Amino acid sequence: MTPLILADTGPLYALADPSDQYHSRANLELAALGRRRLAIAIHYATLCEAYTLMLRRLGGKYARQWLGEMFDGAVLLSPEPADYANAAGFLERFDDHAITLVDAVTAALAIRLEIPVWAFDSHFVLMRTRQRR
Repeated sequence: MTPLILADTGPLYALADPSDQYHSRANLELAALGRRRLAIAIHYATLCEAYTLMLRRLGGKYARQWLGEMFDGAVLLSPEPADYANAAGFLERFDDHAITLVDAVTAALAIRLEIPVWAFDSHFVLMRTRQRR
């Protein structure tokens, strides 16, 4: 099986929007992931969050095209109920940090599946996920 990396919304959006401050970084990191032959995985809550962001900022046509590309090329994952429960635990434990439920679910899923996260947010370190290196 191809090794996976679980993508957060930040890098996905940065890849799509050339005006994003992290666009160049995201492209460099995507190339590095390709050289390491890592498949990009996305869970459905991240897919929804990224699609909504693209819809609002880049328009419907672009968002729909991006969505089709994700269905064609990404590994789509469904979090389990326990992932949501573990995510709620992160939100409680780190209540002094602005961690979204989507990010907490991403961390919980990555920990359960023992795969790294591709993110630009520092709170994934706080939640003790493996990071892209």
